[in-house]
Amino acid sequence: MGNWTPPACWYEPESAADFRKHVEGEYDDIVNDPRQPSYAKSATGQFRDMYKDGKYKDYNLDKADEGNFWVSVQNPNRLDDPAAFTCSELPFWVENGDTPPVKNAVTPQVLAELAYNRLTLPDTKVTLAPKNVTKVNLPTWAWLDKATFKEVSVTAALDVAGLNISATTTAKPVSLKLEPGTADAETFPASGECQLNDDDSIGAPFAKGKAHETPPCGIKYLRSSGNGTYQLRATITWDVNWTGSGGAGGDLPDGTFGTTQDVTVQEIQSVNR
Repeated sequence: MGNWTPPACWYEPESAADFRKHVEGEYDDIVNDPRQPSYAKSATGQFRDMYKDGKYKDYNLDKADEGNFWVSVQNPNRLDDPAAFTCSELPFWVENGDTPPVKNAVTPQVLAELAYNRLTLPDTKVTLAPKNVTKVNLPTWAWLDKATFKEVSVTAALDVAGLNISATTTAKPVSLKLEPGTADAETFPASGECQLNDDDSIGAPFAKGKAHETPPCGIKYLRSSGNGTYQLRATITWDVNWTGSGGAGGDLPDGTFGTTQDVTVQEIQSVNR
């Protein structure tokens, strides 16, 4: 949502047993594949030797309760972004309680940023009265009902070998901006920005007896749309914040999400006698 994106890559922990399974499985797949070139097999073998027989000795399985390997991960939504491959450190061991010595080591905030990108927001199509077909100089009421338009949350969590990190990102609608699709129109209020009501709704439904009232949120078209329609754009601004494990939390950039809908504006016909 919005114009902001989470990290392209990060580092996250993997238990010694899982790391061994991952490396050994990849090694077997490559060295036993006749289609793989010799340099690929050689490089895979050297990588495996580092953790099996070299620096770490059998993947540090004898220290499995004392720490984890930290490995780089690419954001699956940004694999075509060169930044996804800037987390280039080889897997490394971190003792429990120590801070990984790299930028973008997964934290509650990193998880919150990932959750931000997974928020699914409701359709912003507003309810209009008159519905989709209105008249020149007739105030058209617009609103969003609180029952179908409410805050949305996504939780991201990581639980590896006793390391529990989580974050919940929540988006709450705060305002609706109406853009009539033509300069020949007025908005209510004049800014076109309809704020959230105390009951979390936006605008107010039209009801019988309100025909001569000015809507708290709406549009008045000053010219007919002729044989076509105007493209009314409704954009919601969402206030986004997060809370995470260990009491962490904060704000994330506001998000905006909008859609357009067709509005037909007709002339009011009158007959002189």
